[in-house]
Amino acid sequence: MAIAIILALMVVGSVIFHFWSPWWFTPLASNWGDMDFTILVTFWITGAVFIAVNLFLAYCAVKFRHRERGGEKHGRQWQAAYEPENSKLETWLTVLTSIGVFAMLAPGLVVYNRFIQVPDDAVIFEAVGHQWQWSYRLPGADGALGKADNRHISFENPLGVDPDDPWGQDDLIIIGQPAHVLVDQPIKVNLRSKDVLHNFYVPQWRAKMDAVPGLVTYFWLTPTRTGTFEVMCAELCGVLHYSMRSHIVVDTEADYQQWLARQSTFAQTQGGAR
Repeated sequence: MAIAIILALMVVGSVIFHFWSPWWFTPLASNWGDMDFTILVTFWITGAVFIAVNLFLAYCAVKFRHRERGGEKHGRQWQAAYEPENSKLETWLTVLTSIGVFAMLAPGLVVYNRFIQVPDDAVIFEAVGHQWQWSYRLPGADGALGKADNRHISFENPLGVDPDDPWGQDDLIIIGQPAHVLVDQPIKVNLRSKDVLHNFYVPQWRAKMDAVPGLVTYFWLTPTRTGTFEVMCAELCGVLHYSMRSHIVVDTEADYQQWLARQSTFAQTQGGAR
């Protein structure tokens, strides 16, 4: 009986803590409210299963608890029956489990498909991860990023921009400082890594993606709120993983243009006049 009471109290306490928890989503600052919806679907399904399973265990602990032989109710003993096969029960469990898994996966697949379908009016923004810092590159006046390759990386060229590509000469290079983007402007976030696996994550944007050495991964979003937002690495990348943090500033049009005017192009970092 004590086990049943403990299980029931655990269920009640878990439900209360879920609804009155001090830890919840950060305020949304992008167009990806659908990410919250997919997480809530998972919470409701797994929460319902958690409640049902534990209350069933509490019920079994009471109904099939040990009793001395001879203790009968209505002429029969209360005891567990050994049933190695129960086709009806297994069919129901298989069907219900399949429905639950499908209900959790389907919304995520739909949202992920949208997550990588970049709008035509999106501007490019590149984040480069390396132990243990985020650096950034934005297109210059030509609106396009030049080629980049880790083989070009040097002290003077930390992001590996191809020095022979004319499209990269006006790229804006942001090292060791926050990057800025424009509010309500769709952006395509290109991700690269200089060394190991990293993950670009801004909690308020509900957006994250692995940065994989040798590949360019991407996603898109539209920032919907001005302010300064922390960038984290959500992939264990070494002993200083915890300190791999940066910031993204979402600006109004006027503030964004002022910030752009103060940035250096790739050509200028290579010795050109500022």
